[in-house]
Amino acid sequence: MSARLDGKVALVTGGTGGIGRQTALGLAKLGATVVVVGRDRARGEAAVDALRRESGNPRVELLTADLTSLDEVRALAERFGAMHARLDILVNNFAGMYAERAETADGLEATLAATHLSPALLTHLLLPRLRASVPARIVNVGSGVHRCVGVRWDDLQARGGYRGLDVYGRAKLLNLMWTYELARRLRGTGITVVAADPGSAWTPMTEAMTPAMMPLPLRLVWPLLRRVQRGQTAEAAARSSLVAATSRELVSGAWLDPRGHAARSSKASHDGEAALRAWETTAELLGIPLEQFAATRIARRPAAQKAASRSRVARSGWPGAVYREDSAAPGKATAA
Repeated sequence: MSARLDGKVALVTGGTGGIGRQTALGLAKLGATVVVVGRDRARGEAAVDALRRESGNPRVELLTADLTSLDEVRALAERFGAMHARLDILVNNFAGMYAERAETADGLEATLAATHLSPALLTHLLLPRLRASVPARIVNVGSGVHRCVGVRWDDLQARGGYRGLDVYGRAKLLNLMWTYELARRLRGTGITVVAADPGSAWTPMTEAMTPAMMPLPLRLVWPLLRRVQRGQTAEAAARSSLVAATSRELVSGAWLDPRGHAARSSKASHDGEAALRAWETTAELLGIPLEQFAATRIARRPAAQKAASRSRVARSGWPGAVYREDSAAPGKATAA
């Protein structure tokens, strides 16, 4: 049984539906004050009422924001800071998957913005609250899809071809690399960073998926894939997030499988140089100076690795530009 969370404050993005709602419910049942973030106020208020009723905990609150917008992420962090002086648990659950390539108002590819840049920015902005609450916890909800792709460093904006699941997997891999780098930089601060894989489940996101978003092998087994998704509830899929948020036995930098057990993510996700590149790329895309980004302690790196990183950046011209152009109407992006 998990320890009680009375007196603790948790923030769950995408907390009005799907896996995020079940995560918020589990935290509320343990006594935490839970702030859920959703895009639609009416839906959010209904979710909060239900969460209070089902958990028996009146301390469930709502903040609304479109997390594909970096300005709204900034406003969300400011509003949260005005409400609470502490933050014990941050669950970055929200992610987006699009049927067609789309760009946000910031000129960013929408899946990249929702799935990686939004949680990275929110974490950066809320770190002072987390530091004020140590021991504190950051949970980044991942996806097993990251095992099937590689990061296209020269095309992070997915301008060279688009397939929804592939782009989503790349964004999740980028986020996982960034998560491991964040864990390294926060080592010894009292803030534990954990990534959790919910597995495949029937959620608003998976319900909106179409065969066109899949690579050919998955299209061929589409009916089977849908049965698998329908067979896993959001409640079961939230298990790994809840373990990640509450277990006292986890070490920072852990990856949890859908059962909530410590496991190993893909080999690519453990590439230290790629993690550093993910960190620097993220800061660049968010327009945050590296020395200010997440205000983290930078552990000493071997000189050879630092030299290799500088050489790589010079060769590639990375980070790439953020492109602004007209794009097709987006598909549905929903909370995970």
